[in-house]
Amino acid sequence: MPWSSDGENGGSWKPGNPGPWGQGPSRQVPPELGDVLKRLQDMFAKMSPGGGNGLFALGIAAVAAVALWLASGWYAVGPNEIGLNKVFGAYSGKTTPGLNYNWPYPIGSVLKLGVTDRNAINAGFTTRPDYTHANATTQIDIPEESLMLTGDQNIADVKFVVIWQIDPSRPEDFAFNVANPRDTVKAVAESAMREVVGRTEIQKLLTAERKNIEPAVQNLMQGVLNDYKAGVLILQVQLQSVDPPDEVIAAFRDVTAAQQDQDRLRNVAQAYANKVVPEAQGKAAAIIQEAEGYREQTVAEAKGQASRFDQVYAQYKKAPDVTRERIYLETMEKVLGAANKVIVDNPHGQGVVPYLPLPELNPGAKTGQGAAQ
Repeated sequence: MPWSSDGENGGSWKPGNPGPWGQGPSRQVPPELGDVLKRLQDMFAKMSPGGGNGLFALGIAAVAAVALWLASGWYAVGPNEIGLNKVFGAYSGKTTPGLNYNWPYPIGSVLKLGVTDRNAINAGFTTRPDYTHANATTQIDIPEESLMLTGDQNIADVKFVVIWQIDPSRPEDFAFNVANPRDTVKAVAESAMREVVGRTEIQKLLTAERKNIEPAVQNLMQGVLNDYKAGVLILQVQLQSVDPPDEVIAAFRDVTAAQQDQDRLRNVAQAYANKVVPEAQGKAAAIIQEAEGYREQTVAEAKGQASRFDQVYAQYKKAPDVTRERIYLETMEKVLGAANKVIVDNPHGQGVVPYLPLPELNPGAKTGQGAAQ
């Protein structure tokens, strides 16, 4: 909503009338032009030959007065400022830091704005000097600003600070479009914070969602102020505290502690699962690999035996007698190779008395015989 102190002149004001921020114009009212002319007239009257009020002296005085009046239009803009020129109360352009010129008062005027100055607005609390300690302040809560309704119908006590500055690219919007920029920024900040808090559950506000509140509120504020063409840049939103009301803060702390214990136990269980599951998976993989190895070994042995049988059979078909005798000898070698035996080279068996080892065959009988003796 553009500022206007005079319905006919738009945004202009007259000497003595308050400006858009409730203060007077930045320039001082020069001395009355008539007094200056009178002094110059008296001075030149004394210098004139006749000592009277001649037209010559009056003309010189008028020229000098006009020159002085025009020279008063020069002004300096600081390095952190931008000057806004007005002619007959209407905005005519902006000037950069340095020495600049505009029509003198009352035709023209200049409004200087500190575009690089950072401003802070407290929402939900205010501060005042603490006279008991040097350079100390005391925080005073403002419940009507800090208490907000959350998305799950709870109440949260939210205190935050908004850092902002004048937009250097559009300082004329800041000067002429909004009557009370600071109050507007604070109202927009409170409205944006209430909107963000109103769609968030209180447990998320107290824990995980706090880091997302600040950028969400900053973006929402900047969008609203851009729609207003307020010429304001929101630099940062800083949350000071997000707590439940004092009446229920103890219960909420208990809930928070229980949730932290739950998270801790969940993490311990997850760590145990991360330890046990890989071990079981490793054992299962080892068993599977052993089974696969045994299968490969058994299959390979079976294939080898089948291949050997095929090879023996092929040789058997070529020479059955020789192959049969060879198989017989190899079998007897395996059977009798490890046995305790005596070989008698006597085809008829004469000269050898057969011996039957009865005690060795019947050890119980030998034990009973010893007992009987």
